[in-house]
Amino acid sequence: MPALHFYDDPAAFLADVEHVLAADPVVTTVLATVTQRVAAADRRGEPRADHPHWWLAVREGDEVVGAAMRTAPFGPYPLYLLPMPEAAARDLARALHARDEEVVAANGALPATEHFADELARLTGGRAEVHEHMRLFEVTTVLAPPAPAGRLRVAAPADAQLVTDWWNDFSAAADEQAGRQGAPTMVERIEPADALRRIEERLVWLWEDEAGRVVHLTAHNPPAFGVARVGPVYTPRDARGHGYASATVAAVSQRLLDEGARSCLFTDQANPTSNKIYEALGYRPVVDMANYRVTTPGPA
Repeated sequence: MPALHFYDDPAAFLADVEHVLAADPVVTTVLATVTQRVAAADRRGEPRADHPHWWLAVREGDEVVGAAMRTAPFGPYPLYLLPMPEAAARDLARALHARDEEVVAANGALPATEHFADELARLTGGRAEVHEHMRLFEVTTVLAPPAPAGRLRVAAPADAQLVTDWWNDFSAAADEQAGRQGAPTMVERIEPADALRRIEERLVWLWEDEAGRVVHLTAHNPPAFGVARVGPVYTPRDARGHGYASATVAAVSQRLLDEGARSCLFTDQANPTSNKIYEALGYRPVVDMANYRVTTPGPA
C-alpha cells in the first residue's frame, strides 16, 4: 500500500523527489516551479504568508509514486496533485479530514484529483464538482504567424503597475471568454513588488503597437528541470483581435526553445479562442487536468 510522507521544508522535499520531477518535467512543471520558488524565498529569509505550506511524497517501498503540495497563496487554498495511485489520493483525503484540515478545492492531474475530491466529498457529505477543465500543452516547433504591426519588448521596471493590473485582470477575462460565471478561477494575484521581481528576472514580455502603446502581456516562469511554463497571456478588451497574443506567445516560446528550455502552457478547455491560438502555434496536448471544488451541505 502507498505511504504518505508530509514535508514542511521544500528543500527536504526536493532532495527526496527531484529525480521524479526531473523525469517528467512537463507534467510536474507547476509543483517544481512553485517548490523551487518557495525554497529560494526560504533561503533569502523571507517570512512565509499565513496560509498552508506543505508537500507530500507518496511512496511504495523505496519508490516515489506520486506527489502533492498545498502552497497556493490564494483562497480557497487548493491542493495541487500530481499523478498518484487511486488509493493514495483517497488516503490523502482521509488524512487531511482526520487532522481537521479544511479543504474545499484541489487541482491537478487526472484521475488523481478526481479521486481525492470524490473521497473528500464522501467524508464531508458534500459534492465534488469540476470548476475548470485544464489541458497542458508543449511546443517543440513553433509555427510563427505573420506578426502584426509593432514590436516585442521585455517589460521594464516602469511597467510594474501595468503588469500588476493586467496579471490580476487575467483570471476574470479568461472566465469571461470561457463563458464561466460565478466565483472566479482559482488564481494567484500579485502585488507590484512581485511584478517588479518578475520583470527584473526578464520573465515578462510586452507587445507595443506601431504607436508605442502596450497592447499585450505574456509572462513565463523560470525553467525548472529544463521546462518553462508560459502564462499568463493577456490582451485588454480594446486590443483583442489583432494577433498580438499569437505573435507574442510564438516569439516568447521560440526564445525559450532557443535558450535550451522546453516550453509548455495550460489552456482552459472551455475557452475555444485560446485553444485555437495555441494549437495553431504548434502546441500539442500532453495531459488533461482539472480544478475541483467540494461543496458542503448548508444548514438544514
